[in-house]
Amino acid sequence: MSVIEAREIRVAAAAAETAASLLARRAHLLGPAYRLFYERPLHPVRGEGVWLYDDEGRRYLDAYNNVAAVGHCHPRVVEAIARQAAQLNTHTRYLHTGILDYAERLLALLPAAGYQLMLTCTGSEANDLALRAARAFTGGTGVIVTECAYHGVTAAVAEVSPSLGMALGPMVRTVPAPGTGGALSFAGHVQAAIDDLQAHGVRPAALLVDTVFSSDGVRSHPCDALAGAAEAIRRAGGVLIADEVQAGFWRLGERMWGFERHGVVPDIVTMGKPMGNGHPVAGVALRAEIIASFGAAVRYFNTFGGNPVSCAAASAVLDVLEEEKLGENALYVGEHLHAGLRWLAGRHPLIAEVRGTGLFAGVELKAPEDASQPVAQLAARVVNGMREAGVLISATGVQGNVLKIRPPLPFSGEHADLLLDALDGALTLAVSAHA
Repeated sequence: MSVIEAREIRVAAAAAETAASLLARRAHLLGPAYRLFYERPLHPVRGEGVWLYDDEGRRYLDAYNNVAAVGHCHPRVVEAIARQAAQLNTHTRYLHTGILDYAERLLALLPAAGYQLMLTCTGSEANDLALRAARAFTGGTGVIVTECAYHGVTAAVAEVSPSLGMALGPMVRTVPAPGTGGALSFAGHVQAAIDDLQAHGVRPAALLVDTVFSSDGVRSHPCDALAGAAEAIRRAGGVLIADEVQAGFWRLGERMWGFERHGVVPDIVTMGKPMGNGHPVAGVALRAEIIASFGAAVRYFNTFGGNPVSCAAASAVLDVLEEEKLGENALYVGEHLHAGLRWLAGRHPLIAEVRGTGLFAGVELKAPEDASQPVAQLAARVVNGMREAGVLISATGVQGNVLKIRPPLPFSGEHADLLLDALDGALTLAVSAHA
């Protein structure tokens, strides 16, 4: 054994010991409810651009994290946070120009006038607030979501998030995501859910959708799926809530917002993760008449939502998106990425379909005919194989068999090629281990 080999063994052993110690502390201090990514959990200590670096100095290509939308630790955002934190940070019950300046900029990016903005800390809070406002405005209580939707972790939105595995309440109906409901269109399924609510004496309040249907397996097409559904929910007295936490802020390349691809203008738009590039800021844009009815009946206050530091971070994100033309980058690099994924589909029979647009891709896997294990285990092998190859992705979908690829927006063609090479290898290894 060479000196170099011996040193590598010692480093690996020390890293394993450190990981085991952290896992033990985590279990003792945080309990069992949290979940970790990957069979061999990652321990990042630094981020820069599209890269994460672990405690051993190894770098990983982040092809999953839409939180750091403009890149990990973007200096423009870091500087804006530090500058404002050194000057003032307080709540929205005082006057401050930061929240007003940001609201003007953000509302101007919506495709119609007449919205007003309420800021929160998280996308979960934003969806929770959207449901409260929708119910106050419509007088209804029924909510329609897709079969594997995820909209957050508060009590209210967890009850409309089937992907969490919780029992849904009597006021909730689920419908198949676009492209998965057989002969009946998405609008037809929504109408059937409305009819069922009404037959049980429940007045519909809202149709709430993630506009790229991410948890349903990244259902980006057909692009006209929401138009008829929006008409149906409005005829029933409800409103359309577009959850843009994952699809928004140029993620899909073609437009700023995912709902724009469907040719609809929602009554309420919720947004979150990418707004502050990791700083906790989220928001709800509502038609003025909806927020007026809510404000007349409810006294609303959020201590941290819309604070000056959060608004500085969010404003810096808009600066970076515009100046670095990250929407255009998402479109062009996305085209390159999807072309490469389609090429891999021709090479690997276990790829059933490639979906998505821009820098959001879903690669659906199917198990080989002679495989003895569920296809979700095959997807898990690919995800973990990618992690070992230094590329981070995840899996989603009703069966957990859709590879979810969602990198920061500065992703380049070179980065996409690294991902495709790693995926090619991980698919090959996963099939041999799965047989």
